[in-house]
Amino acid sequence: MTPKNILVLCTGNSCRSQLLHGYLASLLGARAALYSAGVEVHGLNPRAVRTMAEDGLDISQHTSNHVDEYAAVPFDYVLTVCDHAQEVCPVFPSSARKRHHNFPDPAKATGTDEEVMAQFRQVRDQIKAYAQAFVQEEFA
Repeated sequence: MTPKNILVLCTGNSCRSQLLHGYLASLLGARAALYSAGVEVHGLNPRAVRTMAEDGLDISQHTSNHVDEYAAVPFDYVLTVCDHAQEVCPVFPSSARKRHHNFPDPAKATGTDEEVMAQFRQVRDQIKAYAQAFVQEEFA
């Protein structure tokens, strides 16, 4: 079976898209080629790396990429994880199946380090459940 090309798209490609990219890569392995990008590039958020490490996944080697870098990739799925990315998402070939879910942005969390990390964990767990449901629905 040819691997499916999956793009995870967010505003800055620093948190939410990176979390979903990590979970989908873990769950799908060779069944998919995963890409994540932003409509802007904000760099990989260290707390995103930390919260994924707590769940046993290493995303420290991920890079923050701009969606234009993947213009030539024939995507099977484009998954937007925030309303802003969905609104300004570039047009992809109509063959790509689009899915959208707006997750809260943990990078905007305020408070102590522990309070902010609690927000990251909450969003991470929502994204993990979303990834598991997506794999179940599309790859079972």
